[in-house]
Amino acid sequence: MKRTTLLILFFTAFSILAQDKLKTTTAVVNFEASVPFFEEVKAVNKLGTIVLEPETSTLTCTVGMKDFIFKMDLMQEHFNENYIESHRYPKAVFKGKIQKFDLKDIDETEKEYDVTGKLYLHGKYKIIDMKALIKRVPEGIQISCNYPISVSDFNISIPSMVAAKISKTANTNLLGVVKTTEEMKYLTLK
Repeated sequence: MKRTTLLILFFTAFSILAQDKLKTTTAVVNFEASVPFFEEVKAVNKLGTIVLEPETSTLTCTVGMKDFIFKMDLMQEHFNENYIESHRYPKAVFKGKIQKFDLKDIDETEKEYDVTGKLYLHGKYKIIDMKALIKRVPEGIQISCNYPISVSDFNISIPSMVAAKISKTANTNLLGVVKTTEEMKYLTLK
C-alpha cells in the first residue's frame, strides 16, 4: 500500500514538473476599500485566472472586472459604471516574475517569494512589488498574494460626495491552486 501511494505521488509530482504551464480559472480575488463607520465596500471574484510558467518564473493573473460580486447591487453597478468603467476596461492583468523560484523547491511548507511585475488596471500600468505565499497542496500548487491598490495610481475617480466613505486604497488578495492542463481536463470531465 505504501509503495502504491509513493508511486502515485512520484508520478503526480513528475507530471507537474514536466509541464510548462500551470493554470486555474477559479482563483478567488477579494478586495476591500471600506472605511470605519460607513457601509462596507467589499467584493469577491471567483473567476480569476492564474498562469504559472515554472521555467521562466512568470506569474500572470487576469480578472474580469464585471465578475466582482458585491453584497449590494447598487454598489456593484457604481463600481462597474462609475469607478472601474468595466465597459471600457473589462480586465485587470498582472504579469510578473517570481524571484528565486524553482518548482522543485515547492513542497507542503508554505514559502514566501518576492514578485515584481506590471499591473494593468483602468487603462494604466504600474510596476508593483508584492509577496506571494506558495506551497504544494493535494490539488496542485497554491498561490496566495496580498497587495494594496491605490486608486490614484490608476486614475480611478471617486466623486467628492462619497469620497469620505471609500478608502483611497483597496486591499486586494488573490488565492488560487494551479494545475497542469491535463489535470484540468480530467477535473472538467468528472
